[in-house]
Amino acid sequence: MKEITTIELQEQLEQGTTFNLIDVREEEEVAEGMIPTAVHIPLGEIPERLDEIDKGKAYIVICRSGGRSGRACEFLEAQGFDVTNMVGGMLAWPGEVE
Repeated sequence: MKEITTIELQEQLEQGTTFNLIDVREEEEVAEGMIPTAVHIPLGEIPERLDEIDKGKAYIVICRSGGRSGRACEFLEAQGFDVTNMVGGMLAWPGEVE
């Protein structure tokens, strides 16, 4: 499984790199703040919302600590998607949230 650290992601976002971000946390968790541009798809909804994810694009998957996003990455990789897990999750995110 591919991984990216929160620091690497923040630095690349600050340099203007754009990413497709999927936040798999629950509703009450994302209410506390999400990385700008992230799309919210709770982990349990991913199987029925695969049509919202483009196999032609790469995605970074985010959760609270990196565990659920790791499981989401394993599932999505098995379905043929190009995904990277954000290690440490939002607990380690140093950047801004919206």
